[in-house]
Amino acid sequence: MRKSTLDILRCPKCSASLALETNETADDVETGTLRCKECAATYPLTGGVARFVPAENYAHNFGVQWNMFSKTQLDSHSGHPISENRFDQYTGWREADLADRLVLDAGCGAGRFAEVALKRGARVIAIDFSHAIDAARANLRDKGDIDFIQADINALPFAPNTFPLAYCLGVIQHTPDPAISFRKLADIVAPGGRLAVDVYPAGWKNIFFVKYWIRPLTRQLSAERSYRLVEKIFPILYPVSQVVGRIPRLGHYLRYLIPVVNYEGDYPLDPRQQREWALLDTFDMWAPAYDQPQSMAALRGWFEKSGFEDIVTFHKGFFVGRGIKPTGSRR
Repeated sequence: MRKSTLDILRCPKCSASLALETNETADDVETGTLRCKECAATYPLTGGVARFVPAENYAHNFGVQWNMFSKTQLDSHSGHPISENRFDQYTGWREADLADRLVLDAGCGAGRFAEVALKRGARVIAIDFSHAIDAARANLRDKGDIDFIQADINALPFAPNTFPLAYCLGVIQHTPDPAISFRKLADIVAPGGRLAVDVYPAGWKNIFFVKYWIRPLTRQLSAERSYRLVEKIFPILYPVSQVVGRIPRLGHYLRYLIPVVNYEGDYPLDPRQQREWALLDTFDMWAPAYDQPQSMAALRGWFEKSGFEDIVTFHKGFFVGRGIKPTGSRR
């Protein structure tokens, strides 16, 4: 973590500023301690990451996932602008909006979207609740202006009104209370700043998604046991999903009845990449402690209750929302 990042950090317990204790003289610090100037709470800085949460938490499975598949969804690894296209469609931001701007990536995983923001010249603060943050740092630390922080969206270690731009993609539905998580993000967006989020869609069609049938069982397993089970079942069911998915007209829908992911026809990936993405997201489908789809009305309501303006919501795979915080807002 760079010493200059200390200026925007705050104690998540009392919101006071923090002091850095370290023996290192370089600006980019690998090891040290952050100490609250008011309540004296301390937070370790290890492996170049400031850590504001326990090592073990409900997002442990995501840490396992993103350290095993640390490069799979990076555009620089796949050779296709899949993450870049989603980032552009969901945020609506142009390169000029990002260049030299401070941007929060809330729930960065292995860094697929942070890589895009860095490519556009942003100064990125990437946070994740799990030790996926270490995979992100390994992937991106040399790719631009970025810092990595292990933190909880519901207890963000930042001053209010800090970020001109913030996004949270593929994350909020996996928190204990998505509405609270959204409010916490809204609070740290600067007046005049922009926030973009997405959520899994809620709706009657979800009754056909077998993942919701099996998750009450699979989420009881440890991440490691869950992945071992996926490894055994995936080679059997993935070819079945491929055959079913090729049934004219109905195959795209019928494949959701099989408890593995299948992206055939969705992304311009070669067969090996298709299989790797499918294995990754099958584990992602089975393992989360929380999976709470939201309605479009609920998503829009979050923005409205937080006072955002120019709100746009739409369905593009996920339900997507974005808006601008009023310039006079001090929330």
